[in-house]
Amino acid sequence: MASPTSLPWVIGRYQLFGEIASGGMATVHYGRMTGPAGFARTVAIKRLHPQFAKAPEFVAMFIDEARLAARILHPNVVSTLDIVTRDDETLLVMDYVQGVTLAHLLREAGTTRLPPAIAVAIVLGALDGLHAAHEARTEGGAPLGVVHRDVSPQNIIVGADGVARVADFGIAKAAGRLQTTHDGQVKGKTAYMAPEQIRGRDVDRRTDVYAAAVVLWEALAGRRLFTGDSPAAVMNAVLEKPVPTVSEARRELPAELDAVVSKGLCRDPGGRFATAREMAVALETAIRPASTRDVGDWVATAASGVLDTRARRVADMEASGDRSMVAVGAAGDVPVTHGEPEQSTTTASLVSDAVDRHRGRGRLALAGGLALVAVVGVAAAFLVLGRRPQVAGNAGAAAPTAASAPAPLESSAVAPTAAPAVSVTTVPAPSASTPSIQKTGPRTPVVGPRPQPLNCNPPYVIDAKGSRHWKNGC
Repeated sequence: MASPTSLPWVIGRYQLFGEIASGGMATVHYGRMTGPAGFARTVAIKRLHPQFAKAPEFVAMFIDEARLAARILHPNVVSTLDIVTRDDETLLVMDYVQGVTLAHLLREAGTTRLPPAIAVAIVLGALDGLHAAHEARTEGGAPLGVVHRDVSPQNIIVGADGVARVADFGIAKAAGRLQTTHDGQVKGKTAYMAPEQIRGRDVDRRTDVYAAAVVLWEALAGRRLFTGDSPAAVMNAVLEKPVPTVSEARRELPAELDAVVSKGLCRDPGGRFATAREMAVALETAIRPASTRDVGDWVATAASGVLDTRARRVADMEASGDRSMVAVGAAGDVPVTHGEPEQSTTTASLVSDAVDRHRGRGRLALAGGLALVAVVGVAAAFLVLGRRPQVAGNAGAAAPTAASAPAPLESSAVAPTAAPAVSVTTVPAPSASTPSIQKTGPRTPVVGPRPQPLNCNPPYVIDAKGSRHWKNGC
């Protein structure tokens, strides 16, 4: 496998390019998925950091994320396409989204803050994606009981198409996960954790509803809800600090919106919305959200610099992808994947196939030509040998000589009426005036009429009157 320090590098049918983003456990790269008949698709490839790729606990968590996310099929969830493992590498292949995180949009907006309709539309999309995750089932139809546990602005991607998508189910809780949280172990970002999550108690879908309410509060207010000098101080604020209404931070917001956000932020799970969909319905009733078209236009303006840069990188990657695959793919790197090995067709193999086909046609043409020459030669021989000499009564000894010696092979020897004319070139015998040239090595045979052995079976000929005449030399 090529070194990751010299990108792009290839594993199986995937190519890794530069970084999109990097987190605590993994880095997300631009990638290309290739296949037969020139198929190619831009993807995002998540790669564990080297220090975690060798730790069985983190690899198990990574594989769990892929298995879990693959069961959630919804437009508001980043799709997981494949997982590839080889040696000390574990790669998670996902849909590439041309967009930015909500965290980036909040930083770009700064004190100007997101328009309320835009903020609500983004959180509505996240709530729909979360509800799909909460409703996910196993292949046998049993509920998975998924809880994301890490809902935050960093894990909500807003595309230039105006669609918000939930990403990163790396620490999600679900039935059947190989990797489970130990007692007393807390996972997630402290500022978005529900009180029961901080206390290490059981969590359910209402835990994600709480985190989504925190995200909505911050998107509307334009600042953080819970802050502190340390993680412990932030946790204490989540558990004890009075929660201001969002209208206190932004006066123009309607009271109905205050009520929705406050219910989602209830510290008691029983006082919150029972499902993410229930909160989404209440939110749509409180304020009219922006359309996906309006959200996409706003994102394209607010994050134009980042989106333009990424678009150029994707274009460069796609332009160089085929060349890189031919150069690097020659190493024969094959991934260890679930299921049957992937069949990939590169430009090099297509060229090789074309050459083989060309050579095959050439060999076929040569064989056909040789066969034609052989057929013509046999036909000419039969035509020449088929001309029987006429035996005259007074021929005497000359008759057997004419009968036994074939006619010279000349261009006019074959009558046009007997068969199609075939031109056969003869080499004339050297004349007396031709100087003799001594040559070393094997002698060149002379082409032309050759003397034939005397035929003495029978040793006589019979003329027209029935008389026998003995052949000379028999």
